[in-house]
Amino acid sequence: MHVFNEYPTPNERANFVIIRLEQFIRNGRSFDEGMSFKKWQTMAGNEIATAIAEAENTRGKHESMLRRLIFVVASAMVTIGFWGVAASLGNVDHLLAGIICTSAGGVLFFSIGIWRFGKWNNRRKTIERSKRMRRIAQINKRIKQLELELGKEEDALKVTLEERRQLSQTIITTN
Repeated sequence: MHVFNEYPTPNERANFVIIRLEQFIRNGRSFDEGMSFKKWQTMAGNEIATAIAEAENTRGKHESMLRRLIFVVASAMVTIGFWGVAASLGNVDHLLAGIICTSAGGVLFFSIGIWRFGKWNNRRKTIERSKRMRRIAQINKRIKQLELELGKEEDALKVTLEERRQLSQTIITTN
């Protein structure tokens, strides 16, 4: 039995990205040459990032619904447990059931807290990762700029060296 899902599967997302990249290549080229790699790379990066963001949003919606459900169940168990304990102070069996329900609700609240901590920690790691990626991009940019400057300096030194060779040749020939 095939279950239909309102959200695309990873394979469907991948096929969509492949089709979009193929469109970029076909629509971006001219008769005498293809699309520049830099332009294609930018378009591909944007398309892949969009597909990943959509997948993360879908997962986030499911997680938030599950989190709400757990919160409601935990609240109900704590409430039932509290009033069960309050109503059955004279009956030990009912008192134990109330304490168990209160404890179970407390455990669920604790699991929600751990879940929130994990989400906060993931967000913190994501921010750190994006900062590192920006620093890497800046370093790459500086390296490319230094390479260009070194190339220009090398060309200037080659010209100076050639001038000095010619000058030394003229001095040797005149002596």
